[in-house]
Amino acid sequence: MRRCCFLWSSGKKKKALALLAVVCAFLTACQGPREEEEKKSIRIGISLYRGDDTFINNIRSELEEKAKEYEQEHGIKVTLDIQEAKGSQSTQNNQVERLISLGCDVLCINPVDRMDATVVIDKAMTAGVPVVFFNRQPVEEDMNRWDRLYYIGVDAKETGILQGQLIADLYWEQPDRIDINDDGVVSYVLLEGETNHQDAMVRTEWSIQTLKDEGVPIERITGGIANWERSQASALMEQWISSCPDTIELVVSNNDDMALGAIDALERAGIEGVNVVGIDGTTPGVEAMENGKLLGTVSSNKEVYGSAVIEIAAGCALGEPLPQEYPLTDGRYYWISQEILIQDLEG
Repeated sequence: MRRCCFLWSSGKKKKALALLAVVCAFLTACQGPREEEEKKSIRIGISLYRGDDTFINNIRSELEEKAKEYEQEHGIKVTLDIQEAKGSQSTQNNQVERLISLGCDVLCINPVDRMDATVVIDKAMTAGVPVVFFNRQPVEEDMNRWDRLYYIGVDAKETGILQGQLIADLYWEQPDRIDINDDGVVSYVLLEGETNHQDAMVRTEWSIQTLKDEGVPIERITGGIANWERSQASALMEQWISSCPDTIELVVSNNDDMALGAIDALERAGIEGVNVVGIDGTTPGVEAMENGKLLGTVSSNKEVYGSAVIEIAAGCALGEPLPQEYPLTDGRYYWISQEILIQDLEG
């Protein structure tokens, strides 16, 4: 068998090696950007505990608006997959599974049951998808299970204190405005959110405690659970008006929707002068306040709320450092600022 033998001169060998180096450099340059290419789009999965909650609808609108702003500012397409759990934790668990299967880069969850976030966290951890909880704070033990869990919301204790301060300040400025019958005692009824719900209990506790600490003479007539709903609060208020005629001077409500329900019942009964205070600063609540029906409310900054959720979620989705303008407490909590809103009593 004849063998072929190729003899390389020194010059040819150098040229070949140089050509090989150029080819390798070209291939490396082509491969590198694909591996390190920055994401140009993110998908955010959102599950709301209920779609008919006025406050949550306000937040949803802010999330949609802030997602558009984020796209324009950063040049990254943001797709929001928004689901409504209709008050069912089981439904929400299924929604989380579906959102993960759709390839969501991050989940933003408004929990149905803050005491039962385990399944949501399990599914997210298994898939490696970070979670930003908002509005309803999971228990500390659940939040501590993984370093990619975050919570955005208001401090319920601060909310209660501000509501109590709203009433106390007006009492000491205009006692007869709060103590309508001028008997030296402010008789009130209490509309609470859900049974055993942390925010409802904390808001109630600190609102009433603040009134006591400020020296406002108060007496509770009755109270009840209205599950954050206007219609349920209206029905309760009707019962109280019937059973306690001419004695109610103040209605303390855990949110604006229930406060508006109380106002509905008072208007149907033709009763004027009873002061009603709420919490949330919802659009209907602020309108009622401006129309002289709601005495006041405690409002969170919803624009910041929406921005914080989107910005932190986007940072998680992109694997980037979280935005410094939203500093986290204990590395996982961001608290939204709140303020007192009150009627223009001089207008």
